Parts: sequence; structure tokens; C-alpha cells
Amino acid sequence: MPAAFFPAQWPTVRAGVWGAALVLASWLGGAAPAQAESLRCTGGIASEGDSRLALVAKCGPPVLSDTYCAPVYQGSSAYPVPEPYASRIVPCQPTEEWLYDRGPGQLWATVRLRSGSVLSITYGLTPR
Repeated sequence: MPAAFFPAQWPTVRAGVWGAALVLASWLGGAAPAQAESLRCTGGIASEGDSRLALVAKCGPPVLSDTYCAPVYQGSSAYPVPEPYASRIVPCQPTEEWLYDRGPGQLWATVRLRSGSVLSITYGLTPR
């Protein structure tokens, strides 16, 4: 290989390696923590932690609503408390899900409420 050929490519290769290293570092370690979702409505912006009353005042009544008993998990376990104990000892967590149609071309908003306040807000093409 001629000496003139190798030095001409060296800065390009070195820049490519550093560029790849920067992209990899930002992808692995520089990711920002997940932000809480919010719901923009005609009466204001509803966000996690808002009360049920504040949500209705800002966004109005939901298109659909559902109430169910969410399973209770023990500590950091990935498994719910088994049924004989769950119904007698550990009460369930009443959870409500409210569905908002944000208009044509917009994703559906599902607002999950627990203990009278907004627990989470998620968006999707179809209601979950």
C-alpha cells in the first residue's frame, strides 16, 4: 500500500469511529428518563396526579369508562397475590379507565384513575 493512500484515509476512518462511539454512548447512557404524559383539552392540560374532578373540569366527561379490580402485587414480585389470599386478606385496587376521543387524525387517550386521581395517561390507535 502506498504511503500517500493510507494517511489520506486515516482522518476519515478516525472520524467515523468517533462518530459511531458518540452515537453509541448517547444511545446507551444518554437517554432521558421517561416523561409523564399529559392530555391537552379545551379547559386546560390534564396530567398525572390531577384529581378526578379536575380531569372532568378540564376535559369533560369521557366517551367510555370502565371500572375493574386491579390485582395486588406483593413487594417487587412480578406475580400477583394468589386468589385465596387476594380476596380475603389483600383487597383489590379499584381502578377506572376513561377513554377520550381527541378528534379526527388524533390518537385515543386512555386515562387510568386510582384512588380518585390520574395514575397514567396513554395514547393509542385503538382503546386498550
